[in-house]
Amino acid sequence: MSAVVDKVEAAPARQPWLADFLAGEWASWRFVFKALLAMYLAVWLAMWLQLEKPTTTLITVAIVMHPQSGMVLAKSFFRAIGTLAGSTFALVLMALFPQQRELFLGTLALWVALCAGGATLYRNFMSYGFVLAGYTAAIVVLPAITDPLLVFDSAVMRVSEVLLGVVVAGVVSDAVWPERLREVLRRNAREQFAHFLDFARNSTGGTLARGEMEQAYLRFVRAAVQLENLRAAVIFEDPEARARSSRMRLLNQYYMAATSSFQSVHRLINRLQRGGREVVVDALVALYRPISQALSPEPAGQHEPSVLAPRLRECESQQPRQVEHLRGTLPDDARTLIEFDTGAALLRRFTSELRHFTEVESTLRAKRLRGNVERVSFRRGNDYAGASVAVLRTFLTMVGLSVFWLASGWPYGSVAMLLATVFAGIMATVPNPVGAVLNAVISQGVGMLAAFVVTFWILPRCDGFPMLIMATLPFFLVGLYLQTRVGKLASFGLGYTVGLAFTVVLGNPMVYAPEVFVNTVIAQLFGYGFSGAMFLVIPSLVGTAWQRRRQLRQLRQQVVRAATEPLSGDLMHSFESISRDLFEQVVAHTKPDSRDSRDLLAWALSVHDSGRALIELRQVLAANPVPATVAAVTRQAVQDVARLYANPDATRWQQADQAMSAAIAAAAAAQTEAHVGIRRVLLRLYQLRSGLRDDESALAAYQNTPEPARAT
Repeated sequence: MSAVVDKVEAAPARQPWLADFLAGEWASWRFVFKALLAMYLAVWLAMWLQLEKPTTTLITVAIVMHPQSGMVLAKSFFRAIGTLAGSTFALVLMALFPQQRELFLGTLALWVALCAGGATLYRNFMSYGFVLAGYTAAIVVLPAITDPLLVFDSAVMRVSEVLLGVVVAGVVSDAVWPERLREVLRRNAREQFAHFLDFARNSTGGTLARGEMEQAYLRFVRAAVQLENLRAAVIFEDPEARARSSRMRLLNQYYMAATSSFQSVHRLINRLQRGGREVVVDALVALYRPISQALSPEPAGQHEPSVLAPRLRECESQQPRQVEHLRGTLPDDARTLIEFDTGAALLRRFTSELRHFTEVESTLRAKRLRGNVERVSFRRGNDYAGASVAVLRTFLTMVGLSVFWLASGWPYGSVAMLLATVFAGIMATVPNPVGAVLNAVISQGVGMLAAFVVTFWILPRCDGFPMLIMATLPFFLVGLYLQTRVGKLASFGLGYTVGLAFTVVLGNPMVYAPEVFVNTVIAQLFGYGFSGAMFLVIPSLVGTAWQRRRQLRQLRQQVVRAATEPLSGDLMHSFESISRDLFEQVVAHTKPDSRDSRDLLAWALSVHDSGRALIELRQVLAANPVPATVAAVTRQAVQDVARLYANPDATRWQQADQAMSAAIAAAAAAQTEAHVGIRRVLLRLYQLRSGLRDDESALAAYQNTPEPARAT
């Protein structure tokens, strides 16, 4: 084994492609070995403990195994939670309707449907937990439907089999060649940190082309969502990861805030440049340059937060004097000064958030975590209409199969319902469920054929557990190896492995009944087919144009939230996280570089710019006394901007622009009254109006921009 590693490490100097190939193969076979070890150890323990269906334990291990131990533990945790929830519901259901079969099956169908809907609302393995809650209820109660007294024993047995598989998979993954997910998280977080700082450092010129800004925004959003997804899995891996979890969320919040300010700064500078305001642009670029210099220590320290944080603190302390100096070099007219002051305020905000970002990164890299435990959340954006459709489809699927079962008296109807339960939940979250069902039928069908060969041709000639391993290992090895490939081969390998594990007859005692095997396979395929047919009758909304339009509307609705929801709590943080999560959901199903993609990016940039400015404007109004007339027209402008984003059209754009101009005029006139906060209100109003009049923004189609008022 060490010889293989030595070859992999020695090869790069001679054959880089060979080194990459060997490294990839070594990782693949390492996973195959761990998965096989966990599967056979779990089956042996299940048989030794006299569990009824060692197959259930085998399937559990086959499903939860993953190259990274953190992923195994996260998946195992939610599988255990889903199993316990489903088993508990099964007991309650049997207690309520032990002899009313119609009410029994109807309530079960509703439970499974609600679990399928929950699976569409949550991410990662939380979604899988909902699927398991529905699936486990069915697997516990359906076999015991003719004998309700057996349901408790069935629930205990299923929970025992699943938890045994979960424990074995977790122990093997964590003890045998463990691949820590925290290393992936740490590497991704540092790459995200370095990439953003490099981008900010190299943008000294102050202007970014629209396409470059959109692509940068796309990378920033994906990095923030990916970091949260990894963090959610890493917390299961070790105590240190859990201790640093809240600080990692805080880091992500500062990252989102800093990237938002970065984009707002450059969008403002770009607008000024297109408007011929070169004097203001030059002053803002000069104010930006010290930030770039603070981010440019010796090459060895350019990505070291402990080096960058004090340099950014020094830069931040010098900015007020730099602002006053540069402001004094500008022409003394109201429009020029307010343009510069708006940009200067954004740059100061960006510097502060960048400093916080580097300081939190520095504490995370320290060996000992210091400071308080932060309470920070990353909220998600959900499409409840899509979840409702999944609930309706799954409910009709289960009801249809229940009616068929009751009317026909088919002995294997429960098996068909069981498999439909699995597919109705899992396929509700994929963009092309019909194609996914077809691929699953093919891959699992091949696995079932392999299971038939193993069960009735090989196992009867074997005696003892070592011979069982010899008989089944070649078949499982093929599926597990295919799972390490990419694309369709990986999904085929998973389907084949699950089909083989689900169908191979491993029980206490072993029973060889070909007629039972064939009828079970027919029932499984019927359940798959019926589930796929229901996706044709009630198509999935995932990835459809209709859902993208709804999610884009929901993205714009975040500006309405910014304008109307109470400021108490974490409105700013929830705005940042929900809008990014919604954007990530939409862009995942949008063709890159298409018109839809460009429109989506334009809307997302406008939403972030306007939404954050509205929240800050409302915070300034709440924290500072301003004249009642100014407060009234400003709140009216805020509401008009919210109405524009809720239902954009030319009329609402004109109303918002006029309301914003009126608020700017009122605030400008009130400056002479020396009210605290008036200037801050004025700057945010100007930023909002500047965004409304951006001829490259998503609002450009609705604009009828008047000449800028010289009084402001």
